[in-house]
Amino acid sequence: MAGRASGSTSGGGGRVGGGGGGRGSRVDAVVVGSGPNGLAAALLLAAAGLETVVYEAADTVGGGMRTAETTLPGFRHDLCSVAHPMALASPFFRAFGLADRVDLLQPPAPYAQPLDGAPAGIAYRDLDRTVERLGRDGRAWRALFGPLVDRWQGTVDAALSDQRRLPADPLTALRLGLRVAEFGTPAWGARFRDPAARAMLAGVAAHAVAPPRALAPAGAGLLLAALGHAVGWPVPRGGSRAIADAMAAELVRRGGRVVTGHRVGSLAELPPARAVLLDLTPAGLLHLAGRALPEGYARRLRAFRYGPAACKVDFALSGPVPWADPACAEAGTLHLSGSREETVAVEREVAAGRHAARPYVLAVQPGVVDPGRAPAGMHTLYSYAHVPHGSTVDVSEAVERQIERFAPGFRDLVLARSTTTAADQQLHNANYVGGDIGGGAMSLWQTVFRPVPALDPYATPLDGVYLCSASTPPGPGVHGMAGLHAARRALKHRFGLTADPLEHLAQG
Repeated sequence: MAGRASGSTSGGGGRVGGGGGGRGSRVDAVVVGSGPNGLAAALLLAAAGLETVVYEAADTVGGGMRTAETTLPGFRHDLCSVAHPMALASPFFRAFGLADRVDLLQPPAPYAQPLDGAPAGIAYRDLDRTVERLGRDGRAWRALFGPLVDRWQGTVDAALSDQRRLPADPLTALRLGLRVAEFGTPAWGARFRDPAARAMLAGVAAHAVAPPRALAPAGAGLLLAALGHAVGWPVPRGGSRAIADAMAAELVRRGGRVVTGHRVGSLAELPPARAVLLDLTPAGLLHLAGRALPEGYARRLRAFRYGPAACKVDFALSGPVPWADPACAEAGTLHLSGSREETVAVEREVAAGRHAARPYVLAVQPGVVDPGRAPAGMHTLYSYAHVPHGSTVDVSEAVERQIERFAPGFRDLVLARSTTTAADQQLHNANYVGGDIGGGAMSLWQTVFRPVPALDPYATPLDGVYLCSASTPPGPGVHGMAGLHAARRALKHRFGLTADPLEHLAQG
């Protein structure tokens, strides 16, 4: 473990938090929120030898990386994220050694796109197998993804950067950028002749909870699809909570502290610290800072746009899902939205504030590789449907119809279901404003300039206070990179430490 940092802070060593209403003794750094970015930031600060404490409002750490029995006893459901391609690929988690700490199980097919009356589009880990299944579109699929997969670390570096520095692999970044320009414009799909490949790309791009034919969703979709062949979409054994638990355990081992069940009401409640990192949305910063923020900056935070939302439906099943195309049984994740044209139309309808009769449904069947998620012979099915921001509508019936559409007989297997509406999402996790699980609308502007236009998107006007959530670059996903980028700045500007914090973390 690195020695304890010392030296003066920039800005005269100003004190953050505390004051007359502060709690506890002085520490080096405070992190509010224990999602993947908050825990990543805390780990990097602790690895640099700083006394670090994390405050979490919930009774368990993890943010979206939580697992619970939401339907019936013995059925373990992830509360937000299930499959984790970016966790396996991100520079932070590679330095953390995630694959050595958590049993990451790989479905043979990262994702599938069932179609009406036709074979499903299946993306296998094996690029060659995917190419073979796609038939006459296979060569085009290889030409699209082969260069991104062959140099996947450069692809990840470009996609998960802070959007403020030159890429480490400029050629791969250029290749990614050209493909984003192709698939985020009317030129998209010109490579492909058959419905399957086109539908697959639309389905994976819709992870951005936005109409797929736009630059930001295209970028997200291309990254996720490339990672499917490069590193897979692994499912942690026992649930996503395993990732959060591993991170928290390592933080404690390095001398950090985690305080759960503690909802911070204002920055003044925090112990005196030289740096405060907030794994919060702009709305969360506004709430904690109150009138301490300059009005101009507060106004820009209030203008930050949140996107469409997710209504989550968990199912306890008496057996595996009876997909019409048996090949879907090998897929961990399924995008239930039909053809490319239907996916685009549905996402546009939701973006316009309307509920779709046949919504985009993302479903995950972890039992493909992790049968321990349910009692013997039984299964869990995770799903969510895209709905308008702030929706209070329970769309579980529409979700069941959409699953039944591609898996006749599904209803007969349902033992129980549990629904969390978009509005209720925010009650469970304050970062899910209006049910937006991505930390903000995924437009091109807000992909680059989140939360506000600034050279340093993580710093705030408050001395020593940083944002490190999905509302900052590179955006949503279990990758820890917003925490890494924010921690780098705090280490440099508050503690005078310029060494790469990943080196401290990797040294263990």
